[in-house]
Amino acid sequence: MDPTQLVKGVLDLAVLAVIAREDGYGYDVVRRLRAAGLEDVGDASVYGTLRRLYGAGALTSYVVPSEEGPHRKYYGINEQGRHALHTQTKTWSAFAETMAGLLTEAGAH
Repeated sequence: MDPTQLVKGVLDLAVLAVIAREDGYGYDVVRRLRAAGLEDVGDASVYGTLRRLYGAGALTSYVVPSEEGPHRKYYGINEQGRHALHTQTKTWSAFAETMAGLLTEAGAH
């Protein structure tokens, strides 16, 4: 099974979860996702997801000056994003429970 395909299916949820913990800029979000165990997540995929979630109204953004280079665009979660996170978390939990049941049954045979 290709882990990158699994990541694609849950990237919105993963990004919302990371941003809900603490606002972050693009590469910061990538680094935090990888540190959480999603090593196969691509930079471009995360940047695209951040832009899409922002465009959909689930995230806010603001610019913070950086002494080390260009200014950084930070993203934060808003009420719409929290609602999406809650809904997607419920969907993911039900899916994971279903898969665990299927795999447990398969292992018993």
